Amino acid sequence: MVEEKLKLPIGEEFFKNIRTKGFYYVDKTSFINELLRTRGSVNLFTRPRRFGKSLNLNMLKSFFEIGADAALFEGLKIMEEGELCRQHMGKYPVISISLKDVGGEDFQTAYDALGMVVSEEAGRFDCLLDSEKLTSYDKTKLVQLMEGDFEKTAYLQASLKLLTRLLHRHYEKPVIVLIDEYDVPLDKAHQNGYYPQMVNLIRSLFSQLLKTNENLEFAVITGCLQIVRESIFTGLNNFKVHAVSDARFAGYFGFTDQEVGEMLCYYGLEDRFGDFKEWYDGYHLGNVDVYCPWDVINQCDKLCTSPDAPMESHWENSSSNNIVKDILEQSTETTRAEIEALISGECVEKPLIAGLTYADLDTEEPQKRQMYLWSVLFATGYLTDAGEPSGTVHKLVIPNREVREIYEDRIRSWFRARVVSNTERWQEFCTAVREGDRDTVQALFNSFMEDSISIRDTFIKKERKENFFHGMLLGLMRAEESWVVKSNAESGLGYTDILIMVPTEKIGCIIEVKYAENGAFDPACRKAMEQIEDEGYVAVLKQEGMRTIHKYGIACYKKNCRVAYERES
Repeated sequence: MVEEKLKLPIGEEFFKNIRTKGFYYVDKTSFINELLRTRGSVNLFTRPRRFGKSLNLNMLKSFFEIGADAALFEGLKIMEEGELCRQHMGKYPVISISLKDVGGEDFQTAYDALGMVVSEEAGRFDCLLDSEKLTSYDKTKLVQLMEGDFEKTAYLQASLKLLTRLLHRHYEKPVIVLIDEYDVPLDKAHQNGYYPQMVNLIRSLFSQLLKTNENLEFAVITGCLQIVRESIFTGLNNFKVHAVSDARFAGYFGFTDQEVGEMLCYYGLEDRFGDFKEWYDGYHLGNVDVYCPWDVINQCDKLCTSPDAPMESHWENSSSNNIVKDILEQSTETTRAEIEALISGECVEKPLIAGLTYADLDTEEPQKRQMYLWSVLFATGYLTDAGEPSGTVHKLVIPNREVREIYEDRIRSWFRARVVSNTERWQEFCTAVREGDRDTVQALFNSFMEDSISIRDTFIKKERKENFFHGMLLGLMRAEESWVVKSNAESGLGYTDILIMVPTEKIGCIIEVKYAENGAFDPACRKAMEQIEDEGYVAVLKQEGMRTIHKYGIACYKKNCRVAYERES
């Protein structure tokens, strides 16, 4: 009988569900021991999205909260710490909230969303309404929290501190506070134009909750950015920040080589380890290299269903790429050269700022804005350390293939938008392709490439360089809505890079793209044309009734191209 495998926990952020409903769990419970051993009164962990922050916080809640089920931790590393478990497991009231949904198009909507989060958390403690240790006044205040009575801003600002006082009084134990995605309300406020109001609200809420609160045992807060300069955490004693470049706790967010290897082995996918490493590894957190857990779990699930499934991007669709767009749209020649170096597998050295404000990103000083943007790219996982930082200066690299493709996709979109916006020149290019005008195709594509970003002849595999230029050409062709444009279309004995049909004129085009190593254009063009002929790529166009067929072999190197051409008679 075949053993039934544990399910992969895609999107599952509740520790109890993972442990009781047959999900695979990568054991991060040693995080509890390290936290208790080194914690401050307030502990901020900043990591990119989808690196396990929410699950780790829920795991802390499951461990510390009064009424904790020890069976959830059976067989996990933390149970080896017997004395620690006896002292701390199930010993504390816990407030646990997520601010990931606190936002809206205006401040009032976001304010109400925050009030709802507090109200729902207060509702978990309705048993306190029967407490003999609370006064009738206390219970009235608890009802106000549960009902979301926050008409006065002061009530919402004081709400979580009030809840810690009521819990402390009832349980006679100080409270642990867990806050997930603390910076999301600020991000949304910045996008929608009510940033100062949200900063004031969060600052007051956190100040009352976290500063000189005798009801607090400790707090753990997570987010993507370390927002210190806005004084959200002003005046806190023993406040500890654990950012992406810190060594301590590095292995508790993200999957290590060993953890990925064990997961793939469990699901019989060990032969794909190299693919996982290329696509999802490379984040250097402190002194540990880790994979993005979201990617590993999702791709593993796909391969369990279809062992031959291609590797693909998963993190991209769960995280905004606006910051990459901002870098590109404001790029100088120097910035573009740096991005070329990054995409080509090289590193760039940049001074980074640890404590940012979203308002910093609106500065009109180009040099400062670029520094802030590079800092955000690093904090949010679009770049990582290539080695040990020297003071504030970091050697930055793109961590893996998945993130590199995000950059390339944004570059192609940016390139297409800029080229197509010049309607007359772009239409001249399309006309030349349709009519078989090799010289004009070559001249115009060269002029387009001058205004773009190239791939250097360095560490990236040849096929990846070809894919980059393939994507640029494809974007230009697909902008012509009257054409049928296919990428990697099956034709003859293989798959042609780009296949074009102009149905109204019975015109077809085959385009094969090659990377000209070290600028060797002529051999690359010949190889492209030979491939079109040898693989019989024109066959599908003839089957579709195309009477005129143009064959293009395009060789690209850095910001130059050469075009070979033949017409199928």
